[in-house]
Amino acid sequence: MSKQEKTNEWDSLWQEYTKSLENWKSLFEQIQNTSNDMQAKFNQVWEKATAESSAETMKLFGENWQKAMTEAGMKSFKEFSENWQKSLNDANTAAFKQVAENWQKSLSSSGLEQMQVYGDMMKKFAETWNSMWPKTQ
Repeated sequence: MSKQEKTNEWDSLWQEYTKSLENWKSLFEQIQNTSNDMQAKFNQVWEKATAESSAETMKLFGENWQKAMTEAGMKSFKEFSENWQKSLNDANTAAFKQVAENWQKSLSSSGLEQMQVYGDMMKKFAETWNSMWPKTQ
C-alpha cells in the first residue's frame, strides 16, 4: 500500500469517526433536552397534584404507582418506596415534593441503565396517573 493510499484510508476513517461522534453528540443533546422537558412537565403535574390532593389521595397514588412498578418487574424503586413511606409520615406538600426531587436526581444522573430505569418509572407514573384520573373525552 502506498503512502498516499494509507493517508486516504486514514482520512476516510477519521471522517467516519468524526461523523459518528457528531451523530452521538446530536442524539445526546436531544436526550438531554427531552429529559429536561419531561422533568419540567412532571414537576408541574406533581406540584399541582400535591397542592390539590389530600394526603390520602397521594398515599393511594403512591401505592398504585409502586404496585405498577412491581408488576412490571422494576427493582430500582426501593429507595423511592422508602422515601415515599417517610413522606407519608410527614404528610405535607414539602415532603412529597422532596421525594420527587430526590428520586429524579438519583435516577437521571448516571448512565444509560439509569436513564432506562428513569424512563420506565416515568412511564409507570403516567399510566398510574391516567388510571386514577382518566382524561374526559
